[in-house]
Amino acid sequence: TETERLVQEALERATTGRTTIAIAHRLSTIQDADVIFGVEDGTVVEQGTHEELLAEGGLYARLYLEQFGSATATEPVPQPASVPL
Repeated sequence: TETERLVQEALERATTGRTTIAIAHRLSTIQDADVIFGVEDGTVVEQGTHEELLAEGGLYARLYLEQFGSATATEPVPQPASVPL
């Protein structure tokens, strides 16, 4: 959406060159992060890059499949902007 795009652009500007902790349900917000942590019931259950977590087939891959209908790292996630971590 237009609102999401504007928020993503603002986040990208605000976090460039900084260490940032982002909590997100929309995976497009975090897919380009250096490290992604999957948290379930208050416990970190996995960590890695977008590609690594998809390959593991765990929590992140299940959420990705729910949101985008495909769990392959080769298909790009539709996103208006990336947010570096």
